Amino acid sequence: MKLIRFGAVDNEKPGVQLEDGTRLDVSGFGQDYDESFFGGDGIGKLELWLKENQGNCPKIGEDVRLGAPLVRPSKIVCVGLNYAKHAEESGMAIPKEPVLFFKATSALCGPNDDVIIPKNSEKTDWEVELAIVIGKKASYIEKVDAYKHIAGYVLHNDISERAFQIEKEGQWCKGKGCDTFAPVGPFIATKDEISNPNNLNLWLKVNGKELQNSSTSDFIFNIEEVVSYISQFMTLLPGDIISTGTPFGVGLGLNPPTYLKPGDVMELGVEGLGVSRQVAKAYKK
Repeated sequence: MKLIRFGAVDNEKPGVQLEDGTRLDVSGFGQDYDESFFGGDGIGKLELWLKENQGNCPKIGEDVRLGAPLVRPSKIVCVGLNYAKHAEESGMAIPKEPVLFFKATSALCGPNDDVIIPKNSEKTDWEVELAIVIGKKASYIEKVDAYKHIAGYVLHNDISERAFQIEKEGQWCKGKGCDTFAPVGPFIATKDEISNPNNLNLWLKVNGKELQNSSTSDFIFNIEEVVSYISQFMTLLPGDIISTGTPFGVGLGLNPPTYLKPGDVMELGVEGLGVSRQVAKAYKK
């Protein structure tokens, strides 16, 4: 199943995308894609509901905006430097255990919304990533049990302001949590749709030029390791997002380093998770 949310900003409704690409409004189901939905077998209940009600669901036009395909979660946990070549291009050592940081949930936006280059930004960058959506509360879980706690997967562009992230003192969150810095979607694919998340192609283009193209088979820490590891330090709640890191090809690693300018267009995708597109816009008060 592919879960979407659609409509104006802050007024999104739940929907589904069918195999043929048709989008249906499922607000009649009576529940949005939030913590209680993911934690209460909402996916299974929605599947049953659709068997009886799909024919009565309104179709969603292609021109309707897609929002982030889940309600703002309790947290977005990100894994840094999870591809060896990206660590190399960043001038950082390959980590011996996962590097974790948080991304502000207020950074969430729709898959095709504009990305706003922040006030005083010098080095806004792109990062295509595979993200996990948690489906069951996870605390101190073993790797073998990781998939029991996953609801699905989603495409994420981990937009990053490198001067804020690296050149200012303190933690990376300064460069990761700006508004619009987490375009997510177009849809959440439930885990049954992705046979092996540790072997998916992912790519990103800027202004039509391909800059990132790799596979999650190059993970330093795979899906099972990441979910289990994070659960040793915090409880993961249903609907939480884990973003698993980006491959080489970010602006920071280019020679010379290259960053987003107003008008630049990012297009990106992960195998089985669709494609998103964002236009960079200058900050306006």
